[in-house]
Amino acid sequence: MAVSDFTIDFDRPHRLGFPEVVLGDGKSPGQVVAICRQMSREHDVLVTRLSPEAWEEISREPLPGKADYDARSRTLILRVGKGNRRQRGLVAIVTAGTADVVVAEEARRTLDYMGVASTTIADVGVAGVVRLLSRLEEIERADVVVAVAGMEASLFSVIGGLIGRPLICVPTSHGYGAHLQGIAAVLAALNSCANGVTAVNIDSGYGGAMAAFRILSKGPKTWASPRANDGWVTPPTSTSTARRKASIGKRRGRS
Repeated sequence: MAVSDFTIDFDRPHRLGFPEVVLGDGKSPGQVVAICRQMSREHDVLVTRLSPEAWEEISREPLPGKADYDARSRTLILRVGKGNRRQRGLVAIVTAGTADVVVAEEARRTLDYMGVASTTIADVGVAGVVRLLSRLEEIERADVVVAVAGMEASLFSVIGGLIGRPLICVPTSHGYGAHLQGIAAVLAALNSCANGVTAVNIDSGYGGAMAAFRILSKGPKTWASPRANDGWVTPPTSTSTARRKASIGKRRGRS
């Protein structure tokens, strides 16, 4: 394998507050193994979109740390004792249907890797809206909500109109023909009349989880002093100089 096949971004945790994650799709098993071995020198490793067939080949190779592969979410976590710092807060992952749980599991596994607690509330789509209404109190306990929905994805607007938490919409590719493999769900999120909802790419449970992580973590805390009690940081305040009188400026211009 050529060394030029990959270049690992070891500076990412310092720059962004989280490590690089390996996208398994499109890579050979040998490439995935080589990348994981290098990355594990610095931190635990998460691989997404890793098919069961690829994992079968990879599992025959000596891997660093403890390997935890989940076929439903197609994720691999390698624990080498260098995990991410635990984050304050809770994320509620809400799915419209049972078919959306596969994408929700990618989000849950990503949050677990990133040190974020989560709870999954499955199959509460608006076709039987009473199911959603009966779980609202549970959802409201979360600090961020990740909604996962296919079909017409009306769940996004309904939750956005009922819950005051940051809402991240994950459209899925589940649905009938006019659903257009998730495009209808994306448009539902983008055209939602619920204010301030955010959408990520189709089937991107990982993207939804990372958006929630960014909200909770508030980014790397390398440039400000911590608050006295909770360890969080405050940004520097902006300053401005006092305006000079116009007459002073004019006199200087004539000198």
